[in-house]
Amino acid sequence: MIVRLLALTLLSSVALAQAPKPKSAWVPPSVVELKRALDDSTDSSKLVPMVLKMFGKQSLAMGKAGAKVEKTTAAWAVISANPVQVIEGKGKVLGEMKKINDEGLQVLALELPNFREFDYRLESHGMALLAGTIRIEHYEMPAEAKAQAGVPEGRLEKFEWKDSHVFPNTVRDVTVYIPAQYDATKPASLMVWQDGTRHADPNGQPGQLRATRVFDTLIAKGEMPVTIGVFIDPGRKPTQKAGDKAANRGFEYDSLGDAYARFVIDEILPTVKQRYSLTWSDRPEDHAIAGGSSGGICAFTVAWERPDQFSKVLSWVGSFVNLRGGHVYPAMIRKTERKPLRIYLLDGDNDLDNPYGNWPLANQKMAASLKYMGYDHRFDYGHCFHGSKGMSASLPDAMRWLWRK
Repeated sequence: MIVRLLALTLLSSVALAQAPKPKSAWVPPSVVELKRALDDSTDSSKLVPMVLKMFGKQSLAMGKAGAKVEKTTAAWAVISANPVQVIEGKGKVLGEMKKINDEGLQVLALELPNFREFDYRLESHGMALLAGTIRIEHYEMPAEAKAQAGVPEGRLEKFEWKDSHVFPNTVRDVTVYIPAQYDATKPASLMVWQDGTRHADPNGQPGQLRATRVFDTLIAKGEMPVTIGVFIDPGRKPTQKAGDKAANRGFEYDSLGDAYARFVIDEILPTVKQRYSLTWSDRPEDHAIAGGSSGGICAFTVAWERPDQFSKVLSWVGSFVNLRGGHVYPAMIRKTERKPLRIYLLDGDNDLDNPYGNWPLANQKMAASLKYMGYDHRFDYGHCFHGSKGMSASLPDAMRWLWRK
């Protein structure tokens, strides 16, 4: 028996030794570290592999290695036998590139002002070798969006929904967040999110919301109620793959009227409740809805159409412009009896300006109309561009304000 046990142990040890080791996740080189290495005059034998890994040998060889940005640091690389400058669109020289090997590999890394977007070109003897656009928009990730010891994590469930009568011939993913503190005997609060999948990821990249991680932290601290999150993706056509740009997004999100409200209230929420045997409050003051860009105007439209179901709105860089008539809301708010809504808006002076309208101005007009009508509202206006980076930094504070008693 002892011999047999020893043999089994030996075989197990051999099997473990021969088993392939799990591959570690690939971590791209740091632009900040590259700048530090250049500033410290690091030896070329270390600089060259760092640059090749960051920009890619093939991209450099083909002259297609665009700028890399991390926080407020930008870096460029090129292969050229002649000296190269990085030039801003209007002609200002940003810097001279440093040659780091005999093959003409050159690199430049600069610290740039935050909230800046500009065209650039890599130029040698008056000839442009490469051109592009760079955007600097950096926020520190809030502590509430990071995993914290002692904070219980809610669970995430996901399913595919393709049985809509409101939006037929569409397919979408729905992610459901169930807090660790959820108790079926005590009706929870509810929060619905548009463009759901990417906002539900608790480990999203910097600049993403990590909304479910923020839920975990705020619920644990008692700074928001125990809240079930329903994260809904826009509809894609059956021929589209998961992850493709949803073909039905603009129609669903930017259209006025009650169609999307009916879709959420009559189709998705009953399905979620039944599928996971969940219980949430029936009171509209315990229900919130959120979204950014077209998802932001969509969230407002649902609450505007159905204040009996949703009394709280979270909207960032909302598309209150003339994509599908949403520019009428500021005037409509002023002429309609005030509804029992609490509304949070966020935008910045770097948001979009195009033929459909000016996003910063549209959000300012929304805020002015809400103020005029005496709505419980808050408007945070800064320097953000279009996207979710600005909201990612402000989300914990916005959620505390939205869910305050």
